[in-house]
Amino acid sequence: MYKYIKKAFEQEYRERSPIYRKRIAEWRRLGTVVRIERPTNLARARSLGYKAKEGYVMARVAVGRGMRKRPHPMGGRKPAKNVAYLSPGKSLQRQAEEKAARKFPNLEVVNSYWVGQDGTKKFFEVILAERRLLAGAPRGRAFRGLTSSGKKGRAKG
Repeated sequence: MYKYIKKAFEQEYRERSPIYRKRIAEWRRLGTVVRIERPTNLARARSLGYKAKEGYVMARVAVGRGMRKRPHPMGGRKPAKNVAYLSPGKSLQRQAEEKAARKFPNLEVVNSYWVGQDGTKKFFEVILAERRLLAGAPRGRAFRGLTSSGKKGRAKG
């Protein structure tokens, strides 16, 4: 069953179907971090750790696209200081996880996945859970790079 859900979701995006465009337009009108009843892409959510039981919450987060490199002040004529732009060092997905973690301080970020984008925003769905449902004492997983998107940008060691 999940195979068909995944296939339908991919086809909607690839063809820019009216359903997909309507969905994105609706999301744009909502806030930046919105709690949602159920995942849009159930197959992806389940593969990343979502369970349809008490204690698990889904949130859709909108992150701005573009202008990720902010201007860097001129630091002199030395070669090391001659930098025009600084990049943030975090993916948009990781920024979305952090936004969700700030909005729901009593929950922990389990994982997240991409659900759509338009010219100005990229939308991610973030899976959050109560701390008692997660192993160990995970506090601030999103901020310490312990989710899958956080692990991608750091060095091993």
